[in-house]
Amino acid sequence: MRKSAVLLLNLGSPDSTSVPDVRRYLREFLGDERVIDKPDNGFLRKILVNGIIIPLRAAKSAHAYSKIWTSEGSPLVVTSKRTQEKLQKRVDLPVELAMNYGNPSIPAALERLVASGIDRLLLFPQYPHYAMSSWETVVAKVRREAARIAPDLTIECVQPFYMDEDYISALVESARPYLAKPHDHLLFSYHSIPVRHLTKADSSHAHCQVVADCCNVCSPTQSTCYKAQVTRTTQAFVKRAGLDAAKWSMSFQSRIAGEPWIRPYTDYEFKSLPGAGKKRLLVITPAFVTDCLETLEEIRVEGAKDYKAAGGEWFEHIPCLNDQPVWIDVLEKRVRGWQQSGPAE
Repeated sequence: MRKSAVLLLNLGSPDSTSVPDVRRYLREFLGDERVIDKPDNGFLRKILVNGIIIPLRAAKSAHAYSKIWTSEGSPLVVTSKRTQEKLQKRVDLPVELAMNYGNPSIPAALERLVASGIDRLLLFPQYPHYAMSSWETVVAKVRREAARIAPDLTIECVQPFYMDEDYISALVESARPYLAKPHDHLLFSYHSIPVRHLTKADSSHAHCQVVADCCNVCSPTQSTCYKAQVTRTTQAFVKRAGLDAAKWSMSFQSRIAGEPWIRPYTDYEFKSLPGAGKKRLLVITPAFVTDCLETLEEIRVEGAKDYKAAGGEWFEHIPCLNDQPVWIDVLEKRVRGWQQSGPAE
């Protein structure tokens, strides 16, 4: 008789807003070779991350985190724990939570599960879309740690669910109260990635950035194409919500200078939309299931400031799915479907 469990996975957060804790977190996060994969030489990459990027970013990032920190801690971790607790009440198997970087850690979660007798595990990355620097790296880390801690553990994984009807429905339903407010435009802002990551993920080397309108031309390579997947999510949302084609657009946020990232850039859009007559702006961030630094500080605080400074009159960010009932419903349905498809307990 096999004993199963679920492991929810998300990005992570510093333990506090202190510069040493943020520096420690950034070292783990930016030191991931799937996040910053250039230069190819590991030694040179460490010099870049530890000698240049972290010294320049640690204090600034600590200040950004201080703007959104709650009395309970990091919003991402706090909300993720609430999601875990709510899902646990709905299903009859253990539900664990781990972050790719920081705490609660993946090794600690695996050790707890193995100690309780778990021998079959469902990984549920809280990333709707595939990217080397998010979905792939957290799954790879779990498998790497499991090979060390519990080599006999059977691991299965929820694939990117960017077109899952339940996910799209949950997004639209959670957004409806905001869409009902008077607005001129809805901006879909997705986390950006380097253009180089798109072409690197195209094993054919003959589709991404090569074929005209490649995101809308069907190809097997789109199973690992972040931009194609976020485009599909947006199109599915627009269709289900019945949006006017002239009242929405897509953009990409959170880039790092030094090379081309996916365009258009969200911060540029905030500065240009008011001049185009878009004075009342809604922003939705579907790449994130849980609100975090990139949504709460970068969009809700700094984005609103930039937009209003450019002449915008009203700005509102639609919260992520977080621990809303519609999202817990999706998680529960996926977990129960997995239970039913597996061996009898």
